[in-house]
Parts: sequence; C-alpha cells; structure tokens
Amino acid sequence: MKFSQLSGGRLGAGALVWAYGLLLAIPIYFLVVSSLKGNLDIFNDPFGLPKEWLFENYSEAWERAVLGKALVNSAFVSIAAEIITLALVIPASYGLARSRSRLSLLIERIFALGFLIPAFATLVPVLLLSIQLGLFQRREFLTMFMVASTLSLSVILLTQFMRTIPAELEESAMIDGLNRFRIMWHIYLPLSLPGVSMIVILNFLAYWNEFLFSLVLVGSNADNRTVQVALPTLIDQTKTEFGPLLAATVITLIPVYILYIVLNRRLENALTAGAVKG
Repeated sequence: MKFSQLSGGRLGAGALVWAYGLLLAIPIYFLVVSSLKGNLDIFNDPFGLPKEWLFENYSEAWERAVLGKALVNSAFVSIAAEIITLALVIPASYGLARSRSRLSLLIERIFALGFLIPAFATLVPVLLLSIQLGLFQRREFLTMFMVASTLSLSVILLTQFMRTIPAELEESAMIDGLNRFRIMWHIYLPLSLPGVSMIVILNFLAYWNEFLFSLVLVGSNADNRTVQVALPTLIDQTKTEFGPLLAATVITLIPVYILYIVLNRRLENALTAGAVKG
C-alpha cells in the first residue's frame, strides 16, 4: 500500500512538472515561431508553423533598432554592475554573517530598509543627481544606479547563505594562521558559490530587463541606449510589423538563457541547500 502510494505520488509530481514545463514552453514556442512570420500569418494562425519563413525579420530588427550597439551597451552595464556588486556584497556579507555584535545587526537592518523604498519613488531624485554630476545620458551612471538598486537584496541573501557555513571551519583556519581575507576568499567564497550564482542570475535579470530608469537616465540616444530601450523603436504608431519586433525580442533573450545554462547547476544547489540541511 505504501509502495503504491509512493508511486502514485511520484507520478502525480512528474505530471505536474511536465505540465508546468509545457506552460513555460508554449510562450517561448509562440515567440520563436512568430518571429519568422508576417503580421497576417501571426494573427491568422498564431501557433502554426510559418507558411513563409521570414528569416529577414531578424536582419530587419537588427538594423532598424541598432541592436548591435544596444546589446553592447546592455552587456557593459550588466557585466560592470555585476562585478561591482559582487566586489561589495561578498565582503559585506561575510562580515555580517560572522559578526555577533549589535552594530552588525543594525547594519543588516539598515540594508533591509532598502526594501521599503519603492523604485519609482527614487526616479526624480536619481535623475536630478545624474544631471548635477554631469553624468546624464551616460552608461556609467546607469551602472552605478543598477548596483545601488540591487545591493540591499544581494547582501541580505548572501549573508543568510554564509550563516549556514559552520563557524568551526573559520576557527580551524585561524588556528592554521589564515587571516580574515584569506578565510573569506579560500573558505567562505567557494562554499558560497551556489548563493553567489543565485545573486548573479537575479541581478543580471534585473540589470538586463531594466526599462524605466534606462529610458530616463540614458534616453533614446542610439549611442548609449540599452536593448530594452531599443525594442520600442520597432513599434510604429500607424502599422507595427510584429515579426521584426518579436525577432528582436528573441535576440534579447539569448544572453539570459546562456547565463542560466552556465549557472543552472549552482542555482539548483542554492535552492536545495536549505532543504538538504533541514
């Protein structure tokens, strides 16, 4: 009886997983197939294969939206913001995770206060700050803003992950003569790679998909605009060709999927670490 119940539970869980995967695959299929169609074909047969494969939609989207430059700008902002964020988050999280003082608890709560501030409420002050600093419509200021916008969540998440690492490892390393920096670099960082990978993916999604602040701080200047700001340039007020628009959308999704494929295993380890330890 127990065996049959266990088998039935596994079958039910497997069915739910496949159903969820199918729900995720349907919009991706629609996006890819529609990117190779014309408007008439998209609306007449949304999920059918193209009657005429319009691969030129990709070249048209690339040229009209100047996607090459936009991809470079988005990559610059996202990668630079990731590097700066990790350089700040890793030592801060290590310090908060290992400290037992009231000051560290206060600092952690100050980081948590960042969640209470709505992002759109900072739009005007951030815009005025960029103008005052002479960095309006510059990728460098957008990069600094991206770092500031994700720093609180990154520190809180990685701090909680580092707290799961046994303190005995640090004590043994200190007995062997390692200083704080070497302990963080050679012990805590390798053991925290699943948590770091989770932060990298979450932050990259936030950086890459940011639209409002990118539009306001950088503008529609083709030399500095990011890929999310470039996409709406394919929308025409009178007649929009949805094939090139969807083709451009597919192009912008490729870096996100590549990053996920590379870090997928470590992300799974981060998500299951708590369950295994429990």
